[in-house]
Amino acid sequence: MNMNTIAATATATGEGGLNVIRISGIDTFAIVEKLFYKTKTREKRISLSNELSHTLHFGYIFENEKLIDEVVISIFKNPNSYTGEDVVEISSHGGNFIAQKILKILLNCGARHAEPGEFTKRAFLNGKIDLSQAEAVADLIKSKTESAHSSSIRQLEGSLSEFVNKTRHDIINITSLVELELDFAEEGLEFVKKDEIRSLIENLNNRLKSIIDTYITGKIIREGVYLVIAGKPNSGKSSLFNYFLKTNRSIVSKVAGTTRDYIEESVIINGVLFNLIDTAGLRMSDDEIESEGIRRSHKKIDEADLIVYLIDSSQGEKLTEDDLNYFNENFGGKRSIAVMSKKDLTKSNCLPELLKISLLEDETIEALKKIMTEKVINLETISASEEIILTNLRHKICLENVVKSLNDSVKTIDENLSGEFISVDLRTSLKYLGEITGEVTNDDILNNIFMNFCIGK
Repeated sequence: MNMNTIAATATATGEGGLNVIRISGIDTFAIVEKLFYKTKTREKRISLSNELSHTLHFGYIFENEKLIDEVVISIFKNPNSYTGEDVVEISSHGGNFIAQKILKILLNCGARHAEPGEFTKRAFLNGKIDLSQAEAVADLIKSKTESAHSSSIRQLEGSLSEFVNKTRHDIINITSLVELELDFAEEGLEFVKKDEIRSLIENLNNRLKSIIDTYITGKIIREGVYLVIAGKPNSGKSSLFNYFLKTNRSIVSKVAGTTRDYIEESVIINGVLFNLIDTAGLRMSDDEIESEGIRRSHKKIDEADLIVYLIDSSQGEKLTEDDLNYFNENFGGKRSIAVMSKKDLTKSNCLPELLKISLLEDETIEALKKIMTEKVINLETISASEEIILTNLRHKICLENVVKSLNDSVKTIDENLSGEFISVDLRTSLKYLGEITGEVTNDDILNNIFMNFCIGK
């Protein structure tokens, strides 16, 4: 990695009250001193290396003799900075032109434009955070719900790192017992029975599996629930979709087959991010375009985390019952909810076991929202829990590999093989654990992680 001094805007593009331009590296202070003055007359410069860390300084940015902006700079000296290097953050007036102008001057004075996530990558390489904490930074920035925010904060504070380190310590202890016995193999000494080692490994595996099992919940926290609103034509799908969004996003018409393709939007319901998908009505059609829309609807249904299937309660008892049979045959094995729509248009009590909703009765929609969230996630458990919830697929795969290696060591014990083989399996599990926090890594893993960061972070 090129460890030259880097610079980038740390605030989003667009107009605002302030912009922040961040510089980090060995030449940070020397570069900033070339363009920062304490006075408009450019008579007074400042020696940043002689100033105290974590101090603010008001002044002016010049390009040659031209005044660009009045700014406040923040000084962070190594190692007490985000990256562990000398860092300066320039707070300028908002506006993309000003920020880009200052950034261009910094680049002309010797800095290099930062790559996506390079500031955080340097924090990792300089030992300020481990790899799982670095990933938590990206998740924190992208969090859209309270649960996603809480999960990212826990990981950033080191909850996963602490678990990994404890597990690593336990595996090292078991490995030490196995390898100590190898040193005295000729004397025939047995420091611990194989059954005891087996029991220790299985206890570890049970703990690891309980963490791996949280990934389904964690995926929902991080990415949201992909919820498909399905049903026959004119069952009220688009109306419900618009109601959730509080806007007329989908076209609503009495004419069957209005929705020809799926429409997708996101909304937060009861603290959970739902990626709502309104689909074409499910029926046989001779219309080529509508048929393609129905095919796409089935594809989205197959990919969905949850399906809300609407049954038009105003179509009569026979058709309503037929519709429920269709639901049971096609969606009974999936995570789905059958709902009677258009409650206000019928007095029939057909299928009393199903929830009945009307867009004119808010309490019925609130009841549906409650069922939707309870179907996919236990919010009370998440908000109250301080346990680790895996939200990252990479971490899940690493832990699954740890479990596999530990299982291999148990098989080795059961096959009555010598301690050398048990030790190999245990050490392999340590390697996979190290990949989570970055003790064991390579450039491909790092590049894949940090390329998904925003520039300036």
